[in-house]
Amino acid sequence: MGDGAEPESSDSLRTFGAVVQALREHAGLSREGFAEQVRFSKHTVASIELGRRMPDESFVEAAEGALGNTGALRRAAAHLARQPGLAAWFRRWAQLEQVAITLYTYECRMVPGLLQTESYARTLFTGQLPPLSDEQIEARWAARAERQLLLGNMPNTAFGFILEEHVLLRRTGGLGVTRGLIDHLLEIAELRNVEVQIMPTVQESHAGLAGPIQLLETPDNKWFAYCEGQRGGLLVPDAKEVSILQRRYARMRSQALTLEDSRSLLQRMRGDL
Repeated sequence: MGDGAEPESSDSLRTFGAVVQALREHAGLSREGFAEQVRFSKHTVASIELGRRMPDESFVEAAEGALGNTGALRRAAAHLARQPGLAAWFRRWAQLEQVAITLYTYECRMVPGLLQTESYARTLFTGQLPPLSDEQIEARWAARAERQLLLGNMPNTAFGFILEEHVLLRRTGGLGVTRGLIDHLLEIAELRNVEVQIMPTVQESHAGLAGPIQLLETPDNKWFAYCEGQRGGLLVPDAKEVSILQRRYARMRSQALTLEDSRSLLQRMRGDL
């Protein structure tokens, strides 16, 4: 997901992080002490200070309160740019992903970015039109690989994925790529905080025929949705619209194969390749 933009410098992230670190040290706070005050993990604070992670609005506000309310962080945050390789329309969603406590994805076009192997992702990148340069492909894979760290770095976040069976039957990239992809899905599905369900191709009732759905819940229990098309994406904050998509996703969870049956189907598909 988020494939359609030019790479952009991440100097602003590093600069913002350096400002946070300087203000923290000026206030005489250790990284652990500061993390406790802003109610974020030490790991998150370190990632932000090193310019590896986009701070969300709640971090900026909490940091302002802990570091003197100078307004410097609020002003600096307005000029932040995400790391290279993420589409402009996708950056706000990627920012929310980093703090989500629940993240649900239904995909009917391709295996979603968080679950892709490098070979599968590069197949998608090289097949894009207009064609991408080698530098653009490398930047996009680097951004995607960084996003995928969420699955391991956020063990308390509940991840749910519903994938259409035909996405795998297409065999994007060939047999070797598909074998590796299914092996990867089976491995990811073993994580305690990840659920992978397959929507069978033969399914008489289906609540997701209108297209892909992404939903997430923030630490303050607000829900957002994200919908993406050929050339752009839309962040959906409206509670009524999000509620409709939540109901559709909930229905799809009951229409898709169970976790155990999904795993069995993936194993059979792998054996057939």
